[in-house]
Amino acid sequence: MKSLNIDIETFSDIDIRKAGLYRSVQSPAFKILLFAYSIDGQPVEIVDLAEDETIPDEVMKALGDPAVTKHAYNAAFEWYCLNTITNTPLNQWRCTMFHGLYCGYTAGLSPTGVALGLPNDKRKLSTGTSLIRLFCTPTKPTKKNSGRTETLPHHEPEKWDLFIEYCIQDVVTEMEVERWLSNFPIPAAEQKLWEIDQEMNAYGVAVDTPLIEGALYVSHLSTKELTAEATQITGLDNPNSTQQLTKWLASKGVEVENLQKAIVEELVNSLEGDVKRMLQIRLELSKTSVKKYLAMKEAKGEDGRVRGLLQFYGVNRTGRWAGRLVQVQNLPRNYLDTLSYARQLVQEKKSDAIKLIYGNVPNTLSELIRTAFVPSEGNVLLVSDFNAIEARVIAWLAGETWRMEVFKTHGKIYEASASQMFGVPPRVNQKRKPRVRTTKQRESIRTCFRLPGCRWCTDPNGRVEHGITRR
Repeated sequence: MKSLNIDIETFSDIDIRKAGLYRSVQSPAFKILLFAYSIDGQPVEIVDLAEDETIPDEVMKALGDPAVTKHAYNAAFEWYCLNTITNTPLNQWRCTMFHGLYCGYTAGLSPTGVALGLPNDKRKLSTGTSLIRLFCTPTKPTKKNSGRTETLPHHEPEKWDLFIEYCIQDVVTEMEVERWLSNFPIPAAEQKLWEIDQEMNAYGVAVDTPLIEGALYVSHLSTKELTAEATQITGLDNPNSTQQLTKWLASKGVEVENLQKAIVEELVNSLEGDVKRMLQIRLELSKTSVKKYLAMKEAKGEDGRVRGLLQFYGVNRTGRWAGRLVQVQNLPRNYLDTLSYARQLVQEKKSDAIKLIYGNVPNTLSELIRTAFVPSEGNVLLVSDFNAIEARVIAWLAGETWRMEVFKTHGKIYEASASQMFGVPPRVNQKRKPRVRTTKQRESIRTCFRLPGCRWCTDPNGRVEHGITRR
């Protein structure tokens, strides 16, 4: 035996989409349901572990045999899951999904098969999503299903047969994709990087559990208080509703096309009283940084570590890592001088003290997100950021000297690129402000005859744009 092509189906009570692979597999409820395999390209066999079948001894030995190469689509999943039942070293695995990403294909097995022009009998079956939801995730208990929380093969025998077929077909498709991609082998250095990536993701990083719990508690209180204040100011049933708030602003003489962040910030700087305070609350409530605390809580294992934060070749055209789960590649910076004290207050869930000292609670929680990742004892975490790393390296590789000059000087690569594309001078030091008008200003503007329904084309000074004239 020289090679094994493998696909497995599993069950866990932890949502893999929210918590990630590693947390899902670490659950006590985790188990492997189906194990499909092909030895040296021979017809696919399947082991129904859910029905108490056992994996053949020769296959179990092959999983740990360094002379046998193991192939799978998204091999990190099979490798980590199978290590719950046997030791299968990482350097013996080859990931067909990574191979496809290296060659410029998408991450999905089905789209990759379509892009390669595989015949229908070699493609992934389209029935998988509903079957995975049925057998691989918890079932909602109802009177009809006698309150059970898991769908077993005997509950849906016909669908279970389809699930077996689906698992087998995945191996068939993966083998065919690998056959096509083998003409463009992955360099040994890239394969080694993939292995390092799996080790790194499986090791994970520790997080500060008291800080996470405190941040979620304080955020809940802050949201409750801000919503109550907004309701008192506006009298709206749901002051966080864009539609309701837009109508309320119009009743106060302020009409806006939308309530995007830039427009709200502009309004806050130009208005006073209740309207200004309501829009300040809107900005505070729109802070989504607390979602990262939720993501940490979902993905955190029993040992207090979060795993699976990065994906190798997540940006497949350049090979750059992509952030997953908590999205560590996009963490808010912190500017607090008393960072340690702010952390202490959040850990102790002292919401009133945070509000008194720092004022804006959501913003304070946002600035503390980076500090939720903590080093192991005796180590430190260093914060670094490669600014526009892809644009810089690609420009260097392509010999685009004008781009490298932009980075050496003002660094406004988007403006400079637009200048090159459209032949116009770059405006690198100008930032266009969103246009906001009161009802009185809008009433003095005639509807645009070039853009039907547009009433946003003339500025308050009466200059004409898009063919609009003032009354």
